[in-house]
Amino acid sequence: MESKSVLLAWVLALLWVSAARVEVLVQPDFDAEKFSGLWFVVSMVSDCKVFLGKKDHLLMSTRAVTATAEGDLSVHMEFPGADGCHQVDADYLRVGSQGHFRVPALGYLDVRVVDTDYSSFAVVYIYKELEGALSTMVQLYSRTQEASPQALRAFQDFYPTMGLPKDMMVMLPKSEGCSSGGTEAP
Repeated sequence: MESKSVLLAWVLALLWVSAARVEVLVQPDFDAEKFSGLWFVVSMVSDCKVFLGKKDHLLMSTRAVTATAEGDLSVHMEFPGADGCHQVDADYLRVGSQGHFRVPALGYLDVRVVDTDYSSFAVVYIYKELEGALSTMVQLYSRTQEASPQALRAFQDFYPTMGLPKDMMVMLPKSEGCSSGGTEAP
């Protein structure tokens, strides 16, 4: 009987922790067409163990975003590495409101465009499952390889609200390792 009580206490504690996850708002009046185009991922922060083990070796990557008629996003990603350019195509499937997505192919359970001015920066929240573990990630997108002070401020103001400390953050070095490696988006 005592073991059932302990088990029930653990289950209730886990439910409380799950429910206590912070509600993440989406960019008001998100416009997928304006969000489309080339983005550079200039900074990231995450509590993912895989990310933390590799963050000091990561380089700036790109996202080429195209809005679909259904409100989804088609995203072409390029990741430079020592062994060349790795490319991934993924469908960001809209969940409810504009700017809120899931990406089953990547294990992204919850993706939200939190803040964007469309022309220079975007802050993107990702809650994902990788190798059986759940984690939170926040990425800073920029239309150029140099993030503006406004973009850095929006990113640095947001990620601590997700419980992510500064030592889990990395500013990604520029790379010319992929075809999209120009200095500015069209």
